[in-house]
Amino acid sequence: MRVLVIHCHPVADSFSAALRDAARDGARLGGHDVRVIDLSTENFNAVMAAGELRSYKAVSPEVADDITTHIDTVRWAEALVFVYPTWWSTLPAQLKGWLERVMRPGVAFVFDENNKVRPGLRNVRRIVGITTYGSKWLYVKLMKDAGRRTLLRALRLNTSWRTKSTWIPLYGIDGASDSERSAFLNLVRKKIEQL
Repeated sequence: MRVLVIHCHPVADSFSAALRDAARDGARLGGHDVRVIDLSTENFNAVMAAGELRSYKAVSPEVADDITTHIDTVRWAEALVFVYPTWWSTLPAQLKGWLERVMRPGVAFVFDENNKVRPGLRNVRRIVGITTYGSKWLYVKLMKDAGRRTLLRALRLNTSWRTKSTWIPLYGIDGASDSERSAFLNLVRKKIEQL
């Protein structure tokens, strides 16, 4: 399977970076073809320009140079694996901006002859979310887990109805011991290996 790992965390030696590496290594161990997009490392611009938004439904929409490779890589992928920390009960701003700019008309969705939205990511067979939360499970549940809903509901609607989704969370990371973190890294590696 062609696996795309999308990572978002600004600190190069963070636990999130270790999770990115565990996902990448698990994919390789499973015999999958893997590519990684590291938004912070490449200093991805999360802000959509006015021209990009104005041309959203145009016959020939404006596609900024900095997202062309990302679009090609998303079209290549059969599995999208998102690795990020949950901040303010949702995705980091840079990842949200990536979704807004890259998952655009003609990529994530298309408009039919009646101007209705139809799925555009029919190549995607799996969506995986790997995230950490500072809070415990109950608090996250009460806050409605916006990141999970964005990826496993909203994004998934743009794929085939057969697309499977997997959520791999670590709750209460602020109080997690080294052994709990290590066990979670192993869990991530194993789950991605078995995609």
